[in-house]
Amino acid sequence: MIPPAAILTDIEGTVSPIAFVRDVLFPYARARLPDFVAAHPGTPPLDTLLGQMDRDEKDPALKAIQGMIWEDGYRSGAITAELYPDVAPALRRWAKAGLRLFVYSSGSVPAQKLLFGHTPADLVPLFQGFFDLGVGGKREAASYTLIAQGTNISPAEFLFLSDVEAELDAAAASGLRCCQLVRERDGTVASTRHAAAADFAEVAAKFSLPRG
Repeated sequence: MIPPAAILTDIEGTVSPIAFVRDVLFPYARARLPDFVAAHPGTPPLDTLLGQMDRDEKDPALKAIQGMIWEDGYRSGAITAELYPDVAPALRRWAKAGLRLFVYSSGSVPAQKLLFGHTPADLVPLFQGFFDLGVGGKREAASYTLIAQGTNISPAEFLFLSDVEAELDAAAASGLRCCQLVRERDGTVASTRHAAAADFAEVAAKFSLPRG
């Protein structure tokens, strides 16, 4: 098997436990939304934002606001990013070996960088690009086509990592290779349509990537 030249990774349920997002990040943002809205005239009404959060809507404006609130939390030390322990070592090995690393998440690009930048070591320099809903929805094949075009890397050279089957379906429809992360802690249901791995070490073994 020819190994991929680039890795495109999701965040929630893939590199970071769902519980960190659900039980730490979201409650932190929700508790501080009233003060944020009061201090920033022109933002959407509070009840609109709270409703979007309750429905877990992937609204770009909401994601941007959450990112700004989380920035304060990270910088103050109130929030510390949690990654699965297999993630950082694998990313370092892959970057050192010359693989090009990218992130695609529904969270805003600033929020993505905050997460990877506030682990025990700053991982942001390992990545060559970050993508959010500005390129389109994660369940839309066209989004992955745009990412490939924007990076000047052919879709077939990408390996997309996500825990969500519908996202993997969309990426595969655009020609990307795909692997589902089936994290036991997150209770991910394994897809029958895609390769699957329990962690990044298994991803490396299945796709001929550098291993420790």
